[in-house]
Amino acid sequence: MELITGKHMSRRTALKGLGATVALPFLDAMLPAGRLWASSTAALPTDTTRFIGIEMVHGAAGCNEWGATQNLWAPAKVGSNFDLTPSSMSPLEPWRKYLTIVSNTDIEGAEARTAKEIGGDHFRSSAAFLTQAHPKQTEGSDVYVGTSLDQMYAQRFGQDTPIPSMQLCIENVDQAGGCAYGYACVYTDSISWKSPTEPLPMIRDPRVAFDQLFGAGGSANDRASRRQTNRSILDWIVGEVDGLKRELGATDRRRLDQYLDNIREIERRIQMVEAQNLSGEVRDIPEAPAGVPDDFEEHVKLMFDLQVLAFQSDLTRVFSFKMGRDGSGRVYPGSGIDSAFHPASHHGGREDRVTEYAQINKYHVSMIPYLLEKLDSIQEGDGSLLDKTMLVYGSPMGDSNLHNHKRCPLFIAGGANGQLPGNMHIKAADGTPMANVMLSLMHKLGMDDVASFGDSTEDFSFSAVTDD
Repeated sequence: MELITGKHMSRRTALKGLGATVALPFLDAMLPAGRLWASSTAALPTDTTRFIGIEMVHGAAGCNEWGATQNLWAPAKVGSNFDLTPSSMSPLEPWRKYLTIVSNTDIEGAEARTAKEIGGDHFRSSAAFLTQAHPKQTEGSDVYVGTSLDQMYAQRFGQDTPIPSMQLCIENVDQAGGCAYGYACVYTDSISWKSPTEPLPMIRDPRVAFDQLFGAGGSANDRASRRQTNRSILDWIVGEVDGLKRELGATDRRRLDQYLDNIREIERRIQMVEAQNLSGEVRDIPEAPAGVPDDFEEHVKLMFDLQVLAFQSDLTRVFSFKMGRDGSGRVYPGSGIDSAFHPASHHGGREDRVTEYAQINKYHVSMIPYLLEKLDSIQEGDGSLLDKTMLVYGSPMGDSNLHNHKRCPLFIAGGANGQLPGNMHIKAADGTPMANVMLSLMHKLGMDDVASFGDSTEDFSFSAVTDD
């Protein structure tokens, strides 16, 4: 539906107020005048695939020798008739039509290559995940690894959005200098590398991410003043909203109301977290900023909600999200396991402890359906945001007890604009680099001219395979 006035609205229309700039979701009024979604054959601004790269450290229980026999990560069957019930990926069962599992791939770049590097797996792994490259061992500023997939995509397809890419995380990553085994902390602090020598900082505080998305309409003092009033950013643009609505059709008005309601709700949740954390009560994570929830699940969901809003408003099309930190001693009560994460990952190969670690892996994966549901709920023309998103979830480690990087966990979710088969488990041949998969994903994202990536040896085939 077009504007009531018959005018064509720019995709970059934004509503501005004190310390706030609110970009709009894609509206029918932004289509070329007189054209509807169904009759539009030319490429639309929403057709570019959104990309999310999610790293969860420490591998998976199913990558252990015994865990693999129990199918604690990879299903027993390849093809489409696979059973997720024993797997830590079982929470994804309702979304299997959007799920492509690739098992049995290795990340050689995370392996030790010299005697000096032995033992440093936790401190180089994250840097290798989206780069598929081997980090230079150094504690100085002369870091070197590779340009990450998300940044290669952002450099190619993110330059016409206000924010080319965003980098988010859950745990503390603001360390400096050397960490251990001769590695600079930036290797484990970031999964996103703008160039082989430029790691990008990751945002842990939802308030900071929110302000980056919606608080750019003024100075830092303007934004601080607005927050002190305890009012929503939407209160400062109410006049512009009312004026815009008078020019929109009914469908666009409903779409705009839903979008603004989501912004207000997320802002309210952030304000509640800040109020609780500034109340003087003892915190579970005393070192965390006031905007960071102590509860892991609430923190992850806030970050997911911000990603969905950013995609919906086309503020950015690229996210990297680091959901854990190597060596973390965090306990996840929601998993039903009392053991801290890092100690649990060193299960000694004991069957009972491997099974417990699988529960933690399952808990982490159980966060993903929330994001998939949110993306699926937002329609853009002939599809949902989920249809237009490629989500890559994995770990640069395999068997965490051995610190190896063989048979690493990996799955891809989302429709990726029809580029992925969905409802498919593909088991790679032994020794296949994960870089081959990443290279093929880059081609599916439109970077057809990229000939190699990391230690890739060839394109990886996502063609349908025959069920066992």
